[in-house]
Amino acid sequence: MGGQACVFYGAAQVSKDIDFLVLAGQENFIRLEAALATLQASRIAVPPFDPAALERGHAVHFRCRAPGAEGLRVDVMTRLREMPAFHVLWDRRTTFVDDHNTEYHLLCIPDLVRAKKTQRSKDWPVIELLVTIHNREHGALPTDAHIDFWLCEARTPELLVELCARFPDRANELQASRPLLQLTSERSLDELRAALDAEVRSEQSRDRVYWEPLRRELEQFRREHREP
Repeated sequence: MGGQACVFYGAAQVSKDIDFLVLAGQENFIRLEAALATLQASRIAVPPFDPAALERGHAVHFRCRAPGAEGLRVDVMTRLREMPAFHVLWDRRTTFVDDHNTEYHLLCIPDLVRAKKTQRSKDWPVIELLVTIHNREHGALPTDAHIDFWLCEARTPELLVELCARFPDRANELQASRPLLQLTSERSLDELRAALDAEVRSEQSRDRVYWEPLRRELEQFRREHREP
C-alpha cells in the first residue's frame, strides 16, 4: 500500500520500507504475529501492537533481523484515511506473479493514489507518475471508471487539457466536484498549475487535520513508554 507498491507499478525506483494494509481480526493478527516472528521483527516505536490502536488509524512499526531481511522496516495498518474497508480494497486489488509463482497483492492504482495523498511533499510527484502510468496503460480502450479517475486525479496541466478535449461531456459533468477542470477550456496552463498547487495544499491540510489527534495520542504513548 506504499512505496513498494509504487515500485511494482514503475512510479518509484526504491523504497526503504514496506507498508501493509491488513485485514483486522483475531485470526489474522495471530497469522501476522507468526509472520513477524519468522522475520525476527521487533517493534521499534510507539504505538504498541494493539488492535485498538490499529482500529483508530495508527501504524505499527517493526524492524526485521532475519537473514535476507536484515534492517527492513515493516509498517502495518488496518485503516487508511477516507478509504473504503479492507474487503472493498481487496476486491479491486492488483495481483502480480513473479517467476517463482509468488503473488504480490497491491492496492490498485486509483486506491494507491488516494492513499498517497498525504502532507508529505515527496508523495505528490509519485501520484503524478501513477496517474500517467495508468493513463498510458489504459488510454486506448478506457472504461468510464478510467476516464473519471484521470479527470479527477491528473496532476499535470497538459494531461488535463488533453483529457478534457478527449472527454468533454464527462469533464463538464465533473466540474462541480473538481472546479479547476473549467480552466482547461481556456488552455491557461499557468492558472491550471496554480489551481493544482492549491489542491495539493488543501489535501495536505486535510491530512494534517486527520493525523493531529493521532499524533497527540502518539505523544501520550511515548510519555507512558518513558515512565518507569
